[in-house]
Amino acid sequence: MMESLEVIVRTLFAIVVLFLLTKLLGKRQVSQLSFFEYITGITIGDLAATISLDTDKTWHLGLIALLVWVAVSYLIEFIQLKSKKARDFIDFRSTVLIRNGKILEENLKKERISSDELLEELRKKDVFKVADVEFAILESDGAINVLLTRENQPLTAKHLGIKVAPERETQAVIMDGQMLSQPLDAVGLTPKGLNDKLEKLGVRMEEVYLGQIDSYGELTVDLYADGVQTPKAQDKPQLYALLKKCEADLELFSLSTKDTAAKQLYGGCSEQLQRLLADLKPYIQN
Repeated sequence: MMESLEVIVRTLFAIVVLFLLTKLLGKRQVSQLSFFEYITGITIGDLAATISLDTDKTWHLGLIALLVWVAVSYLIEFIQLKSKKARDFIDFRSTVLIRNGKILEENLKKERISSDELLEELRKKDVFKVADVEFAILESDGAINVLLTRENQPLTAKHLGIKVAPERETQAVIMDGQMLSQPLDAVGLTPKGLNDKLEKLGVRMEEVYLGQIDSYGELTVDLYADGVQTPKAQDKPQLYALLKKCEADLELFSLSTKDTAAKQLYGGCSEQLQRLLADLKPYIQN
């Protein structure tokens, strides 16, 4: 019984130590692992298990080894930040696998990647034809990034010459039925303003599982009740429709009047409103 209790205590101790040391090493240890970080992760996990289960008198040696591994990893990460040569030596350099639609077979052999593996990675990027690829690069963490040729890249608003509104980070202002003050301040909205938006949607704060405000100031909510259709604000579409109606009315007034000055006035206002609508369309029409 005492031995089981000792294992439980050591395991809890190892969990706490491992958590703190992993926090020290940073987020890369749980995301994009380099070659050395992969080895470090395996070794640290094995040492933590040793601390938990080694019930003899030398368990503290496992803790010392764990601290040494973390210290070395931290030092290597610091050196990598300071030296490009160190990064290339420890993490390896990126390798071009495809250039101008042509597979570089020698580089594939060097990285020990088969044609099937390369095609599989391309399919994961929604690329099914090698000739459509401008560049495919094997990164130091093992990921393959792909750049399509210009004619195969998806169209963007810039290609079409369309102005789009600048995007800001979408903020979660309601979570688990509770208002979040800091994100609310980030979007420049008061609690009363948030309650007004909820009132327009016809929902209450406690009914909302998650509420977000986008860069346009529009509130979208996900309700606890999955069977209920989520309401949507109609302010922007209604504003666009109202402006279109005003533009149509001005054009109608211009056509119906016989007064030359009034005709020019209405026509000029209609043209100005048309230009304004063209500029505002990306902002207010959903």
